[in-house]
Amino acid sequence: MTSSILITGITGLIGGNVLRAILALDSSFEITALVRPGTSKSRYASFGDRVEIVELDLADIKGINAWLESRNFDIVMHIGALRGGRKFGKQTYLKANLHSTQAFCEYCLKTGAQLLFCSSVGVFGAIPKELPAQNLSPRNADNYYHYTKIQSEGYIQKAVLRGLKAAILRPAITYGPGDNGFPQTLVKMVEKRIFPLIKKRVWIHLCHIQLITDAFIWLLQNDWESGLALNVADREPVQLHALVNFIYRQKRGKNYPALLQVDEGWFSRGEKIARCLKNELWISRFELISKSWFYKVADTFELMQLEPIFTIPSFNILIKGKR
Repeated sequence: MTSSILITGITGLIGGNVLRAILALDSSFEITALVRPGTSKSRYASFGDRVEIVELDLADIKGINAWLESRNFDIVMHIGALRGGRKFGKQTYLKANLHSTQAFCEYCLKTGAQLLFCSSVGVFGAIPKELPAQNLSPRNADNYYHYTKIQSEGYIQKAVLRGLKAAILRPAITYGPGDNGFPQTLVKMVEKRIFPLIKKRVWIHLCHIQLITDAFIWLLQNDWESGLALNVADREPVQLHALVNFIYRQKRGKNYPALLQVDEGWFSRGEKIARCLKNELWISRFELISKSWFYKVADTFELMQLEPIFTIPSFNILIKGKR
């Protein structure tokens, strides 16, 4: 039996890979994808004629609601969102991230469709208040992007009590081909010997693109209890020192120069300045490379029987363009 899927976020790293994986399945799906008006066709041309493309901004809530009235979907995969660091006003973030999620929740409640939602481990803050962060860990709205994800999860879980069939996946910072975020920046800075490596031991927890892709495909192919919420990241966290040395050895055949290691005080001063300037992006940048952040993922691997992926050596997917 053919299922009809609505998917958002296909021009992003996660959404694009999830859509490619769906198209590769033996099962047939009728797929409709929302893209922001004005998006270059080159960003989704590879999906071909099997995907109906609809230009509709996630911040256009009236437009979304009006359009949904005439459509019938079995599954809504809401992966798209405005990420932190982009220059949009708070109201735009609120509409695109929270209000669109609310609109899809209400649509799914009305029609009986399933909602598969891509949240973020950012609901625990850039740096979780307890480690490893898990479902009962405190939420921390330390920036507006994280706030919208916290509010979205809360709305979904309340809708579950009203009968919504929904699952939430929280990927950690994700790496893979096409990534332009923290992992790719890390590789470039290490190669150029301009990455300030903190001297203390720091653990970080990244997510291979294949893991979050496989997790979404598992939700499509299996039954699960509504309200399911899972963190998705590599099987174990990795020491930042070990990862930086691994990158540098792959690029230059030796460990990262000890002279480029920086005392903890340097990061503390930089973070204080960023906080005084109320610059959320720079606060996160200082925190991510000077403090530990990792998550409970054993239950995710156990439930979904995901192939365990370890950041080292899998980070080669960025360094050398292969897994």
